[in-house]
This record gives sequence, structure tokens and C-alpha cells, in this order.
Amino acid sequence: MIEIVGVRFKIVGKVYYFTPGELKLTKGMNVIVETSRGVEIGEIVIANCEISEEQCSQPVKQVLRIATNEDLLHLEDNKKKEKEAIEVCNQKIKSHKLDMKLVDVEYTFDNSKILFYFMSDGRVDFRELVKDLANVFKVRIELRQIGVRDEAKILGGLGICGQQLCCSRFLNDFQPVSIKMAKEQGLSLNSSKISGTCGRLMCCLKYEQNTYEALIKTIPGKGSIVDTPAGTGTVIDASPLKGTVKVRLDSGEAALKVFTCDEVKILKNVEIKTDVNDIDIMDEIL
Repeated sequence: MIEIVGVRFKIVGKVYYFTPGELKLTKGMNVIVETSRGVEIGEIVIANCEISEEQCSQPVKQVLRIATNEDLLHLEDNKKKEKEAIEVCNQKIKSHKLDMKLVDVEYTFDNSKILFYFMSDGRVDFRELVKDLANVFKVRIELRQIGVRDEAKILGGLGICGQQLCCSRFLNDFQPVSIKMAKEQGLSLNSSKISGTCGRLMCCLKYEQNTYEALIKTIPGKGSIVDTPAGTGTVIDASPLKGTVKVRLDSGEAALKVFTCDEVKILKNVEIKTDVNDIDIMDEIL
């Protein structure tokens, strides 16, 4: 077993493990740690606890110290510098006539590097831009291309549900979402109905997918032949959450009848399928 603490560097970001050493750290405390990017300040989100060494995918570094008031003031100063850096970078992008959109700027805590996050439809030759920025700020410059989901996570906003975007509120990682999920959940396949602010499929399609997959296994799919109290018929529609199926009877009755799954016996089952073209449309994780 190894004693660790969980540290997060952004409000909604991944949690990284560090060893606390002799320190007793509680949730909400700010600490100084060494990362692959250099010295950073982060917030404790998991207090001292023990986990097995197998749960640590890579060597765990030790927390350097608890952040001081001076550290917090330095962090605020970096935030002000980031706003200035955004203006400078936008001017440089315009002067170089580059087809790119600056989304965010981030100073490392030790001011050894500035990261510029941008979006572009294709590859951008930003070598001259990097040189200009390095001449202005006199530190190492790094440009990172991000996608529309990352942009939404950084900028935030409101979803069609009226709530703050999940990605900017609590989602640490993006999960793959597909048209198949919307199909199985009985949602309209109209892109405007199932797309988020970022223009990609809504992340919330993933939340109940496991439940739908389990329920779908318990009901006959569309096109299945079933025996009902009113005679045999073909399943026209199925509602996994309600546990009901809509059946067109072979007797020739014009009206469709609804039965619970307990009332029908499957004579020939047809699994719920999605068009192969829809299955192949996966929301790319950026």
C-alpha cells in the first residue's frame, strides 16, 4: 500500500496522485507540487489515504509544500498576465494572417512556460508566431491545438437543459458518444435535438446508456413476432423504460395494441439494430 493525496489543477480537471510525505492534508488545501510541466499549484480533492501500488499507473512524486499566501497572490498575478497574453497573441495571429482561433492562455506557476490553446480546421504553421511570442514574453512558448469539446469545457456556458455545461461543471474526461445511443434511447436523430453547445453529440447520452442496454435485453425488438393475449402479431415499437411493446396483430385489427413484456411471449426475436452508417458515426474525443 502507498499513501497518496489527490490533486486537481483546474476546477474541472483530472485528479493526479502525489505522496504527502509527512504532511497531513485535507480537502480544499492548496499545495505546491512538481509536474512534467514544472512546479504547479493545485487543490487537494482527496485527503491522505492509502491505495495499492497497482492503482498507480506511474511513479508518484511527493508534494513539495503547502501553498502560502504569497503563492496565492502569485497565482492571481499570473491570471492577470494571462489576460494580457491573450491580447498580444491575438494581435500576432492577425499580423501573421493565421487561420486559427485563440481559446485560452495559461501560465505555469513558476512562469517557465506559457501555453496557448487554439482551434483550427486544419494544420497551422505557427513557427513564426512562436518566435514572436518568445521575443515578447522571454519564456518558453507552447501552442496546443484543441477541439470543440475542449473549447466548450474551457469557456463554459449553458446547455439546452438550462444547466451549466456538464463538461465545465463536473466531467473530468470526455466519454465516447454515438448515434447508436440516441437510437436505443428512442431520441430524435435530428442533430439539433441531440447535439450540445459544442456541436457534438451531448455527453449526457452516456449517463443512462448502461440502463437502456440492460432493459433492451429484456424486451423484444422491433419486427419481432410475439404471442399476446389478443393473438400473434409483430412488434412495431418498444419502450424499454416502460417495459411495454406496441404490436400490430395478425388478426387484421386496424388499431395497434400495447402490451407489457410480461404479457407477450417471443416467437421470433429481432434484436434492436441501428443502421450501420449510424453506428460508424462516433463522436471523436478531442
